This record gives sequence, C-alpha cells and structure tokens, in this order.
Amino acid sequence: MTNLNRVVKNTGILYLRMAATVLISLSSTRLTLSALGVTDFGLFNLVGGVISMLAFLNSAMAAATQRFMSYAEGAGDIHRLKEIFNVSVFLHIIIAICVFLILEVIGFYLLDQVLEIPESRLNTAKIILQFMIFSTVFTITSVPYEAVIISHENMFLLAVLGIVESVGKLGIAFYLGYSNFDKLSTYGFLTALLSVSMLLLKRVFCHSKYLECKINFIKYFNKVTFKEMSLFASWSLLGSSTSIFSSYGQGIVLNIFFGPIVNAAQAVSNQVSGQLSVFSGTMLKALNPIIAKSEGAGNRAFMLKTTLVGTKFSFFLLILFYIPAIIEMDYIFTFWLNQVPEYAVIFCRLLLLRNLIEQFYITITNSISAVGKIKVFQISKTILNLFPLLFTIIFFKLGFQPYIMYVIFVFYAIADALVTLFFAKKHCKLSYKVFFQTTFLPCSLIAIVAYLIAYVPFYLLNGGWGRLFLVFFASTISIICNIWFFGLEISEKENVINFFNNFQSKLKKYNFKISTK
Repeated sequence: MTNLNRVVKNTGILYLRMAATVLISLSSTRLTLSALGVTDFGLFNLVGGVISMLAFLNSAMAAATQRFMSYAEGAGDIHRLKEIFNVSVFLHIIIAICVFLILEVIGFYLLDQVLEIPESRLNTAKIILQFMIFSTVFTITSVPYEAVIISHENMFLLAVLGIVESVGKLGIAFYLGYSNFDKLSTYGFLTALLSVSMLLLKRVFCHSKYLECKINFIKYFNKVTFKEMSLFASWSLLGSSTSIFSSYGQGIVLNIFFGPIVNAAQAVSNQVSGQLSVFSGTMLKALNPIIAKSEGAGNRAFMLKTTLVGTKFSFFLLILFYIPAIIEMDYIFTFWLNQVPEYAVIFCRLLLLRNLIEQFYITITNSISAVGKIKVFQISKTILNLFPLLFTIIFFKLGFQPYIMYVIFVFYAIADALVTLFFAKKHCKLSYKVFFQTTFLPCSLIAIVAYLIAYVPFYLLNGGWGRLFLVFFASTISIICNIWFFGLEISEKENVINFFNNFQSKLKKYNFKISTK
C-alpha cells in the first residue's frame, strides 16, 4: 500500500470515528452542564483540568516515544523496537511517580490557598483531585502503548475505542440527571473510571497483538537507548510541561480574578474548539508516523513534502468548519446550551483564531522531532511559553476584561510559529520561500475569501437555521472551489484525480461482484 493510500485509509477510518463522536461529545457537554449547573461545571473543569492537562502531556510523550518506534520501523530494526518499548515503559514509570508526588503537594496547596472555590464545595474538589491524580498516573504509564498503536498506524482500534469512550461519556451525562448522590463527586469518579478502563483496553490489546509489547527489562533494557530516549524525552517534557503550565494556568488565573463562573465559559469554548479541531487533528494523526518513518529511512525530501502537504490539507479541513462556526457562534451557542456562560462566545472565537494560526506549524514541529535535534528548540519554546500568562496577569491587574487573555494567546501563537519556522529551516532545511508560496499564502487567501463570502448571508438575513445553512453552504463552496483552482499544485491535483479514479474502479468491481452472486 502506498503512503498516499495509507494516509487516506487511516484518515477515513478516523473520520468515521469522528462523525460518531463529535455529536455525542457535544450532547454530553450540554447534558453535563445542565445537570451540574454553571458553577459546579466550571469547578470540575478547573480541578479536573488535570485530566486535560495530562492528556496533552500524554500526547506529547506518546509522540516522543512514537518517533523512536516509527524511526526504527523505517530503518527496519525489529530488535530495537523491543528495546525502545521496554525503555519507554521504565521511563514512564519514573515520570508517573514524580508526577504523583508533585500533584499531591501542589494540588492541595492550590485548593486551600490559591483558587477561589466556594467553601461548601472545597471537600468535593479535594475528592475530585484524588480521582484525577489516580487517572493521571495510570495515563502516564500507558503512554508506550499509545505510541505502539500509532506507530503501527492501527487507526481502526483508535476509532473503536474513541466511539466507546464517547458513548461512555454520554451514559455518564444521562446518569447525572437521575443520580441522588452528589453530582460533582459522581461525575469525577465516573470520568476517571472511564479513562482508566479505556487505557486498560489499550494495554490488553497491545500485549496480545504486538511482539514488541513484551516487558523484559533484563533482556531488552539497553543503557544507550535509555540515555538517548531520556535526553529526547527530557527536552520534549520541558517544552510540553511549560506549555501545559501555560494552558492550565489560564483556568487558574481566570478563577483568581473572576471566579468559577468564567471557568465554565472557558470549559465550553475549549469543548467546541476541541471537537472542531478533531477534523484536522485526525489527518495529522495519520501523517505523523509517515513523517518519522520517512526520516528514519533517510528520505528527508519526502518527509518535508509530506509535512507541507499535511499542513495545507489540515488547514483546509479546519476552515471548512471554523469559518461558519466563527460567524454564527452566537446562534450555535444559544441553540446548543440551555444557559450560555458569559464570555463563552468571544472566548471561543478567539480560541479558534489561535488554533488556525497554530495549524501552520503543528506538523512542522513533528518534523523537527523526527530529525531529533530538539534541545535548543525546546529551550526556546519553554522560554516563550512563560510570557502569555505573565502578560495576562499584568493586564488583569490593570482592569482588562477576561477575553484579553485569549487576545494575548493569539499573539503568542504568531511568535511560536516564527520560532518553529526558524528551527525547521536550521535543522530540516525547510525553505521559507517554499513554505510561504506553497502553504501560508494560499491557505490564508482562501480563508479570507471564504470568510468574506460567507459573511454576506449573515449580514443580509435574520438569525436561524436557514441563515446558518446558507453561511455554511457559501463558505464550503468557496473553500472547495478556491482549493482546487488556487490551493493545489498540479501534482497534487493529479494525485486527487488518480485517487478518485482508483476509488471509482474499486467501487465498480465491488458492484460487479455483488451483481454476479
């Protein structure tokens, strides 16, 4: 199977999962917000934000481990795969112990001394914290298994588990509406239980399916590999931890200055952003193993080509849903939620704008990791990650409204993009000219034109389903036409045509087989 077909197949499988999970997840959020109320919902997402924070850490560490595994697969080294897995398990056990101790100490200090939590809910918040810490430790030790699944490009398993988890969350949301127990404690316990259950399923599958998932530290523990992975993981963890601190710190700073109700607005905007970003993230998850394997096989040119094409197409997928969502955000929130938290709409609009900027360099970051020269890159990102919260605190002290935080993070995303491009030029030999001509300019122009065209029905018509449909339709048609005429190179158009021709041929063969039975 060619790289293109593998990417298309894996992306298609993940999109089927996405179609099933997005609506379920949004429905779960609506039911949960209704059952808990704005204050408790904001409180859970403040304390339980540890799960989101460590989910990001989990993804970052899984990407680091997966880089080594995919690199070894690209080089065809089977024995090294077993060494990498065993070293990764040992390394993440150490990380899990350290994180456990840190969260136990810092978590209670934040609850007792820093955060603005109603006195009547303080003990409940401490209970939730323990659930989250247990789930977090288990999540960290499961990182090597996540990396194995991704490196083997087993997107079908990820799709099935994603659907199961979404249905589980919906079941929890329904149960909360009828539970006679404390709803916040119940939600914290069941959420942690669901997370641990999903991770156990991944472990069981990997041990039964993949040969490298045999833990034998005596036979496969390699000191050289441990040192190499430890250094790589340490630098990755440095950049990831400050990014996590910056992200989770948003909720803490908002809570200190404005209380838990604004945390509810943040939680809702994060939920919408996360679900809409699944569309492009799905494609990137299918591309990342190809990037690492290409570098492992010594094919730098193909790695860079894949990176730029992935950046461009993931951006196109993002604006298909972001542009109508940004324009119609007020109507969408009013229809979706019984009670829309104050600032939720403007938070979400600014967050989507930040995500669009980040989309230009997320895949490029993975290319830098694939090359392996990340020390100075991660140090630079670590320093950069500290500034947004610092400026946020200063502006809040000066009396600015809560949404100024998201404005600051938009400018941070621009600075982060420039830093990433600099190191991609230095370590991957990525040409600035090629990036701007083939990726940045066509993507930006297509997005601006689509926004202006979609804004016409929004400006002329009254709010409602009809206007929402016309905004979405105008945006989609504009994006598709402009992608074809201005966004794709000749070779990319040929690949698209060949793919659809092959797909049509297979469909005809399938229909012929059916008809001859």
